[in-house]
Parts: sequence; C-alpha cells; structure tokens
Amino acid sequence: MGTLYYGAARTSVTMDDRVLAHLKVVITGKLRRGEPFLLSWNEKVDTGGGRGSLWMHPGCDLVYRFDGSRSPELD
Repeated sequence: MGTLYYGAARTSVTMDDRVLAHLKVVITGKLRRGEPFLLSWNEKVDTGGGRGSLWMHPGCDLVYRFDGSRSPELD
C-alpha cells in the first residue's frame, strides 16, 4: 500500500502501489501542462466508507510514498 500526501497539512490518501504509480503519471502530466482538476475516490468500508476529493493544482505540495521496494509495472 502506498500513500499520497497532499498539501502543507500532509493530508494522506492510502492506496495500492500500482494505483498510486498510475496516478503519479497522470497527475504529473496534467500539472505539468497547468491543468488543475478534482481527484475523487471512494473510501474503504473498513475505514468508514464515504467519498473523498482533493483539488489538484500546479502549486500544490505532493508526496508519493510507495511501500514496495520495486516499481510497479504500468500498462
């Protein structure tokens, strides 16, 4: 399981390393082009369920932390 940390408060979103690796590619591409967007997801039932969203923009602080030692394969 990997974690995406967002903003100065380091809001954390935990997900599978492979999903996080795919998101990293997409988020980096969009922000590099100056395209802000809303990232939304469904929370796991064991963490209370519900939905979450983050407004992604070129000035936001992002940290990608992968638990696995090897880079996941992207398709």
